[in-house]
Amino acid sequence: MFKIHKFKRLSVFVLLGLLTSWIVSCSTGKVATETKQSVAQGAKIEFWTMQLQPQFTDYFQNLIARFESQNQGIKINWVDIPWAAMENKILTAVSGKTPPDVVNLNPDFAAQLAGRNAWLDLDTKVPQEVRSSYLPNIWKASTINGKSFGIPWYLTTRLTIYNTDLLKQAGINKSPSTYAELAQAAQQIKDKTGKYAFFVTFVPQDSGEVLESFVQMGVTLVDTEGKAAFNSPPGKAAFQYWVDLYNKGLLPKEVLTQGHRHAIDLYQAGETAFLASGPEFLKTIANNAPKIAQASAIAPQITGDTGKKNVAVMNVVIPKDSKYPDAAVKFALFLTNDQNQLAFAKAANVLPSTVKSLTDSYFKDVTANATTVEKARVVSAQQLQQAEILKPNLKDIKKLQTTIYENLQAAMLGEKTVDKAVEDAAQEWNNRV
Repeated sequence: MFKIHKFKRLSVFVLLGLLTSWIVSCSTGKVATETKQSVAQGAKIEFWTMQLQPQFTDYFQNLIARFESQNQGIKINWVDIPWAAMENKILTAVSGKTPPDVVNLNPDFAAQLAGRNAWLDLDTKVPQEVRSSYLPNIWKASTINGKSFGIPWYLTTRLTIYNTDLLKQAGINKSPSTYAELAQAAQQIKDKTGKYAFFVTFVPQDSGEVLESFVQMGVTLVDTEGKAAFNSPPGKAAFQYWVDLYNKGLLPKEVLTQGHRHAIDLYQAGETAFLASGPEFLKTIANNAPKIAQASAIAPQITGDTGKKNVAVMNVVIPKDSKYPDAAVKFALFLTNDQNQLAFAKAANVLPSTVKSLTDSYFKDVTANATTVEKARVVSAQQLQQAEILKPNLKDIKKLQTTIYENLQAAMLGEKTVDKAVEDAAQEWNNRV
């Protein structure tokens, strides 16, 4: 969710994450031993995060104080950047060879710069036993061409938040679990209530939820050489699915022009029955629409026949031009170790990315009278067993999304047949410069 729906609201999430564990001993033990001579005394590490102040100011000040006390001679300067400004600021800093030393990004955007060789190769800096302490599929999210460019931090998986009152009015007993069931529910809700089941955006530069749905429906987006692989029977079926929903009037017209924020607005207004989002938005709904929150329940993420479920990842990267790469790696590993991830996950209502932190009872046990937020936390953590990064790790992933969405829109508007839209999208992708 994870920009992430992508993690865009970590004041409630931003997209869509957080005392000495064995990872600490690794990062201050083996890693420290290997880098002791190379970590410069007097290193001043500049650490950039995305929109985490003021909600998590105390957390980070405490974390930084503990790190500095354990690593005499290294100082951390924490700079919090507004979400909307981060991409331009880091691009400018990297281009000017004046980057910060540790940066909080999402893998999609970080991969674009990884393709330009902007980040430190972490395979040479982080021992395999430390890498293996993170969830394997999540570590892979920050690799490209076989090289690791980022360290996983916090995660979210989408849930289905649903309005029990609307489902009752429509005569639906349970939340759908597949896209096929969702289409059936959408028709029934429209027929019985006159309202829409859900909102999903087809705006090219917004959420990747529709693109991810292709993978969940069994579509291979690109082949091993990066060429289009979606001009296939599963690809055409996925195009047809969304075109049919639109043509039957089961999606609001604004899906072509409005972003994911509109999905939240419609759900809070009681105009849609389902909201695919991270559990962090339950608190937003409670604050903005108490009556809707009271009627809301949660279910696992809707998926296709593959059973695959999405996970949105936030990571940290170390620019190749950092003046203090070894000290930066030490801090990044401290920031993302078991204990600190668990603490941040509890503070921010997100999921950690280390194996050990997820074994904590906080992610497994709920009482009989648990709140919807508490239930959502456990369901989200359980989904990590099937969760993966659904979009391929390409430096041009946004171009692929734009190409597919624009041609899909053309088919929805009747400007192209589904076959033509799929064919054109594949050709445009393969012919890109």
